[in-house]
Amino acid sequence: MKNAYYSASIIEFLATSDDAVLGELTRAHHHALEHEQRNAWLGQITILKDQLAQDTSGHIFFEFSIPRMGKRADVLILRDGMVFVVEFKVGSSSFDSYAIDQVHDYALDLKNFHQGCHTLPILPVLVATRAETTPTTARWADDLVAAPVLAGARSLTAALALGGPQMASQDDMEVGAWCAAGYRPTPTIIEAAQALYRSHAVEEISRSDAGAKNLKATSDRIAEIIEASKRDSQKSICFITGVPGAGKTLAGLNIAAKRAERHQDEHAVFLSGNGPLVDVLREALARDQVTREKVKKGDALRSVRRFIQNIHHFRDHYVGSTEVPFEKVVVFDEAQRAWTSDQASKFMQTKRGQTDFDMSEPEFLISVMDRHEDWCTIVCLIGGGQEINTGEAGLAEWLMALQQKFPDWQVNASDLLEDRHYTASQEAVDMLAAPHIRKHEDLHLSVSMRSFRAEQLSAFVSDVLDGNPSGARATLDQLSDRYPIAVTRDLDLARSWLKHHARGSERFGLVASSGALRLRPEGIHVKSSIDPASWFLNDKSDVRSSYYLEDVATQFDIQGLELDWAGVCWDADLRRTGDEWQFHAFKGTKWQNVRSDTNRTYLLNAYRVLLTRARQGFVIFVPQGDDTDPTRPSSYYDETFRYLEQCGLNEVSGVRL
Repeated sequence: MKNAYYSASIIEFLATSDDAVLGELTRAHHHALEHEQRNAWLGQITILKDQLAQDTSGHIFFEFSIPRMGKRADVLILRDGMVFVVEFKVGSSSFDSYAIDQVHDYALDLKNFHQGCHTLPILPVLVATRAETTPTTARWADDLVAAPVLAGARSLTAALALGGPQMASQDDMEVGAWCAAGYRPTPTIIEAAQALYRSHAVEEISRSDAGAKNLKATSDRIAEIIEASKRDSQKSICFITGVPGAGKTLAGLNIAAKRAERHQDEHAVFLSGNGPLVDVLREALARDQVTREKVKKGDALRSVRRFIQNIHHFRDHYVGSTEVPFEKVVVFDEAQRAWTSDQASKFMQTKRGQTDFDMSEPEFLISVMDRHEDWCTIVCLIGGGQEINTGEAGLAEWLMALQQKFPDWQVNASDLLEDRHYTASQEAVDMLAAPHIRKHEDLHLSVSMRSFRAEQLSAFVSDVLDGNPSGARATLDQLSDRYPIAVTRDLDLARSWLKHHARGSERFGLVASSGALRLRPEGIHVKSSIDPASWFLNDKSDVRSSYYLEDVATQFDIQGLELDWAGVCWDADLRRTGDEWQFHAFKGTKWQNVRSDTNRTYLLNAYRVLLTRARQGFVIFVPQGDDTDPTRPSSYYDETFRYLEQCGLNEVSGVRL
């Protein structure tokens, strides 16, 4: 993909005719050129030639690619050791909040993901061509990205004259090297799904630096296994592991998208039992398709549903029938959350009237795919410490079904599958020692991509939940400069912290455990369900969106999804007492001890999910409690707060907005 439609020194640009510049833009466009776009480019060219005539230093790019966002910035100017991102609103006399956020987003994206921009000041400029605004100052953040400067057509020169911190000379910036520096994004799962659905390659939207696990290597390994299965008429299953946020879902979507695109006879499909994830991804893909292709929303949704399906609907379709499935390649997201035999049988008997159903969900799903006479491949995505609900089987049920019922299937596994974070039972560890199971290094994703500034976030969270404050402090020392984490006893301060840190359209929201029932006096109602699609996708003007910091998402709403900044609300269901965690569930009018080891694991994992949702940083809110309320005395919260301080977290102060 070309960096820009047009690139030239300022001197060359000024000496080139308007028609010649427009011709290059048109040739690079690759789409039917609408009259409105042509006029917008001509307007920009006219304004820029007028405003750049006084200072001819630097280099200019038109329509500079921002791949992670699937968009192009109108203009980039490199000058005096700075990057100016200029977005035009031709014919406008006002600056709407969406446009301000858009140009800010472009600047932040370049700072975070374009290697040539990591050390340079970046000034975003929004030009409303009919406005009379003249900028006088720039407000710089610590990472050398300024807040957007607002300018009119006749004051762009003034905006480009605003100095930045750590000014370098133009001689220090070699344009060719800057362009070749590379763009290494870490997209959200929503952005990734949209890009893959548009048939972009995973390399275009994921990091490719040596320090990050190469998603392409995992996808290539799966492709090899699928091709071998097809060639040898062999049924195969693959287990991919990864730390939270490492890109398991992205890898799964990439596999399904590429097989569906290039091997249409395989009818590859991405299946997930995570209802909110399915709803959000479907809605995001449909909205994107409506915007890009101008199709009807209903038509877009029907197309998307063939690509992403709810695993329970897939399962129910084949219960009580002998139909051979349409799909030859299926990707099961969060496969460790499939139901045990008891849970699946109970559901089938009470909800579906299937009184003779006596299989675990993994056994049934394998049996459905086993109906193929020739070949098929199942890809299971396994997260560490992600089981959060009653009856979730973990890995053992998959291995047991393969060992006892489907011994002819070829089993391919991550070489870390037996690690305690992915395999909780000794029984599963023993089964993984079988010599016929092929281990592959490429089937493990070891680096968190969700937290692009904090690759050790999962280690920090594990130390906190494992009761290792010294380990947590040591890890936090390596995170704090790039990934802020704080704690507060004041919910309003937590809200202010989130608003203070988020820039542009970076998404923030409040999250809490589904068992956090005594946060209600703080105004946090975990029993009030959210609409996940609205919460995750709608903009700042919508009261249902996460931005309003009113509706709270639980671990069930947010697992597999992410925010840029999260406010984690901590209740007394998981409380620190002495040197250990105490586990509680609120029943009726009081807290009760959780005695089941399985349910204790679910509660710890709920907090693990909440603490690993933020890409850029999070704040933890621990209530003060109320000694007049027997359900939330201060003693239920104080030790938890002190323990988090022992883990190295600093208390929030001075950010109330």
